[in-house]
Formats: sequence, C-alpha cells, structure tokens
Amino acid sequence: MQALLSFDQAPPFAAPFRFFLTAPVFGVLAGVLLLASGPAALASRWTPAVLAATHLITVGFMLQAMLGALLQILPVVAGANMLRPLLVARLVHASLLCGACLLAGGLLVQHTVALLAAATLLAGGLLIFLTAATHALYAVPTTSPTIRGIKLALSGLGVTTILGLLLVYALTGEGPNQLPFLSLTAVHLAWGLLGWGLVLLSAVAFVVVPMFQLTPPYHERFAQAFPPTVVGLLALWTLVELNDWANVSPLSAGLLLAAAGAFAGLTLRLQRLSKRPRLDATQHCWRVAMLSTLAACILWLLVNSSAQFGDENRWVLVSGVLVLGGGFMTAIVGMLYKIAPFLVWLHLQNHGAGRVLAPNMNKVIPLVHIERQTLVHFVSLLLLLAAAVWPPGFAYPAGLALVVANAWLLHNLVLAVRFYRRHRQAIDATRGTPAAQR
Repeated sequence: MQALLSFDQAPPFAAPFRFFLTAPVFGVLAGVLLLASGPAALASRWTPAVLAATHLITVGFMLQAMLGALLQILPVVAGANMLRPLLVARLVHASLLCGACLLAGGLLVQHTVALLAAATLLAGGLLIFLTAATHALYAVPTTSPTIRGIKLALSGLGVTTILGLLLVYALTGEGPNQLPFLSLTAVHLAWGLLGWGLVLLSAVAFVVVPMFQLTPPYHERFAQAFPPTVVGLLALWTLVELNDWANVSPLSAGLLLAAAGAFAGLTLRLQRLSKRPRLDATQHCWRVAMLSTLAACILWLLVNSSAQFGDENRWVLVSGVLVLGGGFMTAIVGMLYKIAPFLVWLHLQNHGAGRVLAPNMNKVIPLVHIERQTLVHFVSLLLLLAAAVWPPGFAYPAGLALVVANAWLLHNLVLAVRFYRRHRQAIDATRGTPAAQR
C-alpha cells in the first residue's frame, strides 16, 4: 500500500527547513500573547486574543510545518517534482510569515488595513504553493492512498483559503453584507481542520506510521476510502450549514466526527501492535494526539446533545485546545522529530556520494533534549486545558509553558541544522571540496 519512496528526488535542505524553524516561533508568540492578555483572553472563544492566538497556531505553527513537510513529501513519496522548489519555498515562506503576523495583529487590534494586507499576502503565498504543487502532481497517477489524500488535502487548503478571504472581506466591510458570518466562520474552521489538516495528516500517516513506528499498515480499504469520505461528508455538512438546515446539521456533523474518531481509534490500535520494544517520543506524541482527537469528538457530541454541561462556550474552548494543541500540534511535534533528523541524514548521505557515510539519525538531536521537550509540551497541553476551564488560575502558567515548550522545540531544530552544517563541512574537507564550491 505504501508509496514508493524516491530519496534522490529530495528538494534542497533549506527549502523545508525554513518552514520547520519558523513554526515554533509562532507557538512562542501564542504563549506570549496569552501571558500578555491574561485570564480575560479566555473569557470567550470570540475575544480578539483567542482569535489571534488561534491563527498564530493554525496559520503560523501548523501551516508552516505542514507546507514544509509537503515540500519534502511531494517528490519523495508522491514522485511529484516541484519546479524550482527553493524559489517556491522562499516566496511562500516570506508571504506566510508576514501574512500570519499581520493577520494575528489585525485580529488582536481589529485593524482593517492589517487584515486586508494579511489576506493578500496569505492568499498570494498559498496560490504560489498550490499552483506549484498542482503542476507537480498533475501527471502523477493516483496509485496510493497517500497520493490521493495529498491531492484532496490541497483542494481542502484551497477551499479554506477562499473562505478565509471571504471572512476577512466581510469583517472589514469590503465584502457583501449578506454573508452569513457565523456559518461561514464554522465552515472555514471545518475545512481548515478537517478538509486540509485531517486529510493531510491521514495521508502522511498511511506512510510514516508504519515506517517510523514499526506498526502494521493501515487497512487498504480504510486508507483508500478515508480521505474522499471526509471531503464528501464535509461538503455535505457545508451545504447543510450554509442553508441553515437545523434538523440535519447534527447528523451531518456527527458523521464527520465519527470519521475523525475512526481514524484516531484505528491509529491507536496500530500503535498498540508496534514492534518497537520501547516507545519513543514520536509514538508518545501520536498517542496523545489521537487520544486528544477522540476526546474532542466525544466532548463535542456530549455538549451538543445534552444541556447538563452548563457554559457551552467554556467547553468549546476545551475542544479547541484538544484539537489544536493536543491533536495537530502534538502530532506535528512528533513528526518533526522524525522528519528533521531524517532530512539531515538524507542530505548528508547524498552529499557524501557513497564515499562518506552520514552519521546515524539518532545522533542529530540528542535523545534527552527530545524527551524533555515533549514532556514540557505535554505539560503545556494540560495547563492549556486547565486554563480553558478556569482562566484565573491557569492562564499565566499555561502561557509560560507554551513559550518554554516551543522555544525548546526551536532550540532542538536549530541543533539539527548545526549538526547538518558541521558534518557537511567535514564531508567537504574529507572529499577535498574547495570552499568556493560548497
């Protein structure tokens, strides 16, 4: 079932790594924002601070890491060679970096010009990436669930971008006044988290979970059906939501949550069958991510089917922390600790050209740094959940923990870059490569 890996087609080292190094910076900024805003930030899911922090995570942390991973995955896993990947990476990275900062700042202070500038930069950067990725994938046959999932995820990213533009124009008064703002917000969020995030995560998982975690493969029929099923259910729910069909909306939403829960449950089952004698940080991260996803699905169903939960807004915040912090951020942290060392090893191996062997991947980032950082990340997740329930008691500790966890992640990724540069120079010295040619 797994796609054939073509390691010789990897893009330049700097293409994906610029995204990886930027992602934790936005996590730090989200923590700083929580520290600066305090408990008042968590009074509602609609406060400017929550909206800004949410987009620092989704557009800053998640999007940066996911696009960086796709730059590597497209040629290696899908055999889709992007034209001039380093140029694409530079343009997209610059656009997303500036756009995400302006978007968070514009949402925080309700600044119209900043929001419009952010929308322009983000849409432009994503258009460049989607065009380059679509061109690379155009002639690639859909021979595996991973390739199908990537194609559908890119479509989901396109829909999310269009919906985001509509929301910005509606928020700034530049768009049509008749737009159903609340429904459009829900649809934008759903496409971003499910149509883009979950579909891409599942497509990558079909390859990396068995490969890196030594589990049995996903069942062929499930892997083939899951991405199109999620997109189809999401399209159905979008139609229901935008037409305000209240009687059908809970059912269509429930089907979506059931699909997400099925993926999380199956992944947990496969991890139990891992052949690894000892769980590593990546497996711990994936377990926490899948458990958080299941918890978010169950919580949403309980809140929307029972009136005994009291303040629904409070539980929506808890669900948001479970999905973003517990689900996506945790899975991404776990993947970065596999992808980053692998890329360092791969590029050093290619640079050695068979005459100089690359060091072992386990030496790229010291294991103790990985284990301690993931532990701090888990602590930050628990504190964020507590802050969502009781902001006065936990908002400041949660913000501080989020800063420390992401600063430590950045430090570990910088260690990987330094390791790469140091050993590349050693390979050049061994091969006698003149400095001018490095």
